Amino acid sequence: MSSSRTVRIASGSGFWGDLPRAPIDQARRGPIDYLVLDYLAEVTMSILKKQRRRSPEAGYAADFVDIVRELLPDLMEGKFKILANAGGVNPEGCAEAILRVAREAGVHGLKVGVVTGDDLLDDLDRVLASGAELRHLETDRPVVEVQDRLVAANAYTGAPAVAEALAGGAHVVVTGRVADPSLTLAACLHAFGWKTDDWDKMAAGTVAGHLLECGAQASGGNFTDWQYVPNFADIGFPICEVEESGDFTVTKHDGTGGLVSRATVAEQLVYEIGDPEHYPSPDVVVDFTSLQLDDLGDDRVRVTGVRGKPATDHYKVSASYADGYKATSTLVYSWPDAAAKAFHAGEIIQQRLDALGLRFDAFRAEVIGAGALLEHPELAEGHGELDEVMLRVSARGQRREDVARFAQEIVPLILTGPGGVTGYAGGRAKPSSVLAYWPALVPKSLLAP
Repeated sequence: MSSSRTVRIASGSGFWGDLPRAPIDQARRGPIDYLVLDYLAEVTMSILKKQRRRSPEAGYAADFVDIVRELLPDLMEGKFKILANAGGVNPEGCAEAILRVAREAGVHGLKVGVVTGDDLLDDLDRVLASGAELRHLETDRPVVEVQDRLVAANAYTGAPAVAEALAGGAHVVVTGRVADPSLTLAACLHAFGWKTDDWDKMAAGTVAGHLLECGAQASGGNFTDWQYVPNFADIGFPICEVEESGDFTVTKHDGTGGLVSRATVAEQLVYEIGDPEHYPSPDVVVDFTSLQLDDLGDDRVRVTGVRGKPATDHYKVSASYADGYKATSTLVYSWPDAAAKAFHAGEIIQQRLDALGLRFDAFRAEVIGAGALLEHPELAEGHGELDEVMLRVSARGQRREDVARFAQEIVPLILTGPGGVTGYAGGRAKPSSVLAYWPALVPKSLLAP
């Protein structure tokens, strides 16, 4: 472990499906004290909920269990602890799977902390009866309008319960929908004993978590000036060296690819924050305009002066509901007149759907490569003669059978439309369910993480 004055917190994942080797490399290519892994986007919870409905044992990121299996020797030697929201909608099931693979490996004494309390779906009647309407943050509509179609509803809970699990001796902490930066903040609370009303330190830990939550984005991934980033193939994920004061340095392991610079850190800082003076997390409200960035060179950027304000009395809720069906298919049109043929093919489909009397909530024909939609062909002007473009057509509606009928209209274009079609593969598009997003707030008094 590092000294009590500084801890090294490493990002191992920015989303479910991130680089499989990243967390292993973070654990093995240099010293760390905590490994934090973020798996959950808004749509991920809905996917996991569907999985658990099919199988009660499912509902978590199974990939995470494989990572823990490989790192069991390091964990039992006390080299670091792991914090992850990989539990999804079944953190208890994820913990049981981890303990099972530990037993199979002959490892005894592994302690797994589990944080629950974020899932509102099964408890929604009680929440609504309390007077909380879970109104949509943009439309102000009450959630009862879609209650019968809700698939998932989870609150973004905070760091204290995660820190409590660490205090209980957990080698691994598995959570549900804990807010992304709260995992890093929890490590700081445990390491330094920060008070949860020390708003500046809470804000500093949250900013560190914000810089780690998206994986390699703070170390050169997805960077605007990508051409200056060396060795993407072996990109090193970011590490925050956090001091007891709350100041910290962003870096990465020596010898890894990627880039930690003032620019890479600044880009991640402004990623998805809204009002920079008022960024609410479950734990604190952060003023991003207060902090200072100093590029120290050698892939080290120092962050100081973070200021925070008291946390709000609400948790944000991420809910989703079933909102019909969609289908998408593609065709490639080749030279000559590739773009013109693709535009006309999109018009043909639209005319045939009209003749069938089919109406959709949304229909879109995009000519990829020409930079335009069917309804705005002028956007393609100036591209000149293109060798090939892709026509992508999509429809969304409430009736599955209507969307399936739309999908039947794509393949016939090969022989009943402009010539020069190629690139059709994968068979007829099948309708898939659409999940609509419902952001809301819920009083913290109604939850007990």
